Amino acid sequence: MAVPSNLKYSKEHEWVKVEGNTAIIGITDFAQNELGDIVFVELPEVDDEVSEGDTFGSVESVKTVSELYSPVSGKVIEVNENLEDEPEAVNESPYENAWMVKVELSDESELDALLDAASYEAMIGE
Repeated sequence: MAVPSNLKYSKEHEWVKVEGNTAIIGITDFAQNELGDIVFVELPEVDDEVSEGDTFGSVESVKTVSELYSPVSGKVIEVNENLEDEPEAVNESPYENAWMVKVELSDESELDALLDAASYEAMIGE
C-alpha cells in the first residue's frame, strides 16, 4: 500500500499536499482499496467554504458510500472535474491524477494536527 512521505494524512484517510497557501486533497491508497471499485465521486463547488472535520463530498463504490472529510479549513479554489467522468481514476492513481479539491488555506496551523507518513502507516497497521 503506497503512503508517499511528502504528504500529510488525516485519520479519516484523506491526504494533503501543501503548495504555498494551497492544500491539494484526495483519499489515500488504503481508503480506495477498502472502498473497492469507485463508481461516483461527489465534490463541492468552486468558492464553497470547507471546515476542518466537516464533510465536503462523498465517494460511492460498488460496496458503499463514504463521506469525505476536509482535513483543513478554507475556500475551494479548484475541483477535479475529471473524476465526474472517470471516478475509477481514484482506484488507479489515488495520489496522482485523482486529487479531489484544492483549498486555499484559512488556517495553516491546522496542518500541524495531520499525520506524517510514518504515523499514518502505523495507524493503518502496515
